[in-house]
Amino acid sequence: MPNQPIRVPQLMLLAAALFCTTNLQANESIGVGAKPIAGSEVIFDGSREMLDAKWTYWKGPRFSSSLPIKWKIVDDPVAEGTVMMTDDPAAAGGKYGTSDVVTKKKYRDFRLHIEFLVAKQRGNSGVYLQNRYEIQVLDGDKTSHGMAAVINESESPYDAYNGTGKWNAYDIMFRAARFKDGKRTEKAMVTMYFNGKKVHSNVLINQVWGGPNSGIDGGNDGGRGITDVPGGLKLQNEGHDVRYRNIWIDELELAEADTNF
Repeated sequence: MPNQPIRVPQLMLLAAALFCTTNLQANESIGVGAKPIAGSEVIFDGSREMLDAKWTYWKGPRFSSSLPIKWKIVDDPVAEGTVMMTDDPAAAGGKYGTSDVVTKKKYRDFRLHIEFLVAKQRGNSGVYLQNRYEIQVLDGDKTSHGMAAVINESESPYDAYNGTGKWNAYDIMFRAARFKDGKRTEKAMVTMYFNGKKVHSNVLINQVWGGPNSGIDGGNDGGRGITDVPGGLKLQNEGHDVRYRNIWIDELELAEADTNF
């Protein structure tokens, strides 16, 4: 039989398949299970050694725990390996700020990958950029205070959430606030993918929310007195069972006010 010409629909299917393959390869560093990009630093690999070496407690106004870190290293409930669990008696009853952990290293601009699993319904924690700006982790809440919201600055992209008992991933590009002569001239900005779906694009962050118990500068002019100092990556403990794994960060210097990636 002579060769048949490839028809337009076939060409379209081939092009779509090629696009999907290329897109998958391009995004292998985004989403659950993403591998660290070149030049990034792994800040939690599931081990007790790395937790103690690179993290400590944030000693805010309500801090009431003590070193060594009481958060547990437990088996991954879904896959092989070990993960960290937000388990410290000081936070029992939802007392946030009593036993939050923060990286010893402080950051300005960066790209972050972090994975979390909420074990039970209404599980609550939070990822704090520069120990100031919270990306919420709160099962069941679809408001601007809910899951994956830039807290009180955006709505919750809840439809991208995988649900309790499953791993979820935040991929974040963050640009710190800019200052001149001690005054803020540009607000902090963030773009984020949630489980591989782009959910926030160049969201400006107006202030630190939650008061002095939630992060640095929180008690400074009602959270509006943001200062020009770097801050660590903080994970919140509110007495709920939330697990974390596969955390890596790439320090950047974003000259332009654009965090899209």
